[in-house]
Amino acid sequence: MSGDIAPAHPATGGSRTAVPTAPGGTSAPRSTTGTSAPRSTTGTGTARSAPVAGPPARPAHLAGERPPALLVLADGEVFEGEAVGAVVPSGVTTGELVFNTVLSGYQEVITDPSYAGQVVAFTYPHIGNYGVSDRDDEAGRPWCRGIVVRDLADHPSSWRSGRSLPAYLAAHGVAGISGVDTRRLTRHLRRDGAMGAAFGTADETTLRAAAAAEPGTTGRNLVAEVSTTEAYTVGTGARRVVVYDFGVKRTMLRCLAEQATVTVVPAATPADEVLAMSPDGIVLSNGPGDPAALAGLTDIVTDLLGAAPVLGICLGHQLLGAAVGARTYKLPFGHHGGNHPVKRCSGGRVEITAQNHNYAVDRASLATVRSTVEVTHVNLNDGVVEGIAVPSARAFSVQYHPEAGPGPHDARSLFDRFWELAQGGRL
Repeated sequence: MSGDIAPAHPATGGSRTAVPTAPGGTSAPRSTTGTSAPRSTTGTGTARSAPVAGPPARPAHLAGERPPALLVLADGEVFEGEAVGAVVPSGVTTGELVFNTVLSGYQEVITDPSYAGQVVAFTYPHIGNYGVSDRDDEAGRPWCRGIVVRDLADHPSSWRSGRSLPAYLAAHGVAGISGVDTRRLTRHLRRDGAMGAAFGTADETTLRAAAAAEPGTTGRNLVAEVSTTEAYTVGTGARRVVVYDFGVKRTMLRCLAEQATVTVVPAATPADEVLAMSPDGIVLSNGPGDPAALAGLTDIVTDLLGAAPVLGICLGHQLLGAAVGARTYKLPFGHHGGNHPVKRCSGGRVEITAQNHNYAVDRASLATVRSTVEVTHVNLNDGVVEGIAVPSARAFSVQYHPEAGPGPHDARSLFDRFWELAQGGRL
């Protein structure tokens, strides 16, 4: 399955569809299921007449527990569902709506700081099956604005589970909407692109206005919202690594801490302060928002180049591209999932990667930059630049997540490449 195709599942319910008109002007009944109504018999063995068809009954375990809710997109599309997670007093939650294709790892997605400002729709129909474990958090709290799912599990089954996903969302003040036709929703976003959205228990008029007013992520500096405010250290390894926290994930820090003492610094830390630490290498982390709105951070990266080995990941990749003079642009619906095929330009090896980004480095602009830049990786789905290298500055970057939290581990070898640079190696 390609990295941005929603898995097939029944598309019953969860969206606004026109009800056909029966002869005589009355509304034709909606089908309750995909199968014929069961036949029942009387004591004489005679089949009773079929029951009068009507709206599908809500499952018993949801009756009275989940109030009806709506999801309204900025283009006016409406989807029906049920409110889950935190109770929002206003009945309105907004954000830029994107879809993610992971089959597992929903907790890592929800707590990834790169999703700040966004609402995440999961294409996989069953979310929450194995509950939540505090060890799987990628940050101290969820960063997405809310979630959209087809079916949210109330009763997880896993020995690692500490609580259910609905309880976790409620505890952290994150709202969600379940029962949505996420297959139809994903097809809509693939066709028309990521867009502002509003969901909740408020009336449709209120939600339409909120969706139309949602600014999205374009032109916004969201890094300032997620970055640490003070430096801190993890790991006790012999190597010294500094990580710029643009929204860094804990799994990334764990991977680096396996071989280094890692100092994490605020996003706006001047280059001279970092270089004064005499690091063996510098990592530009993942993070949310539009790289074009981060001119100050781009200047910092420019000052770092050539002074120490640099590895950029996700947003860090985009900032490295901008620092050498390349342009960035917004993808129609981004790359969000754990199954994106990426080819190494040298050797042709294909890796299955975890990705989460809405912006990318413009390949054509790389031909005009002042430094010699090599394109090292490309996405096999759409040709997007997935990796670059600046040999003269001992800097390289990838658009995807080699730490794979969640996702496959195909790209973990990129950390080995970074350690080689930190020991004086060359690209």
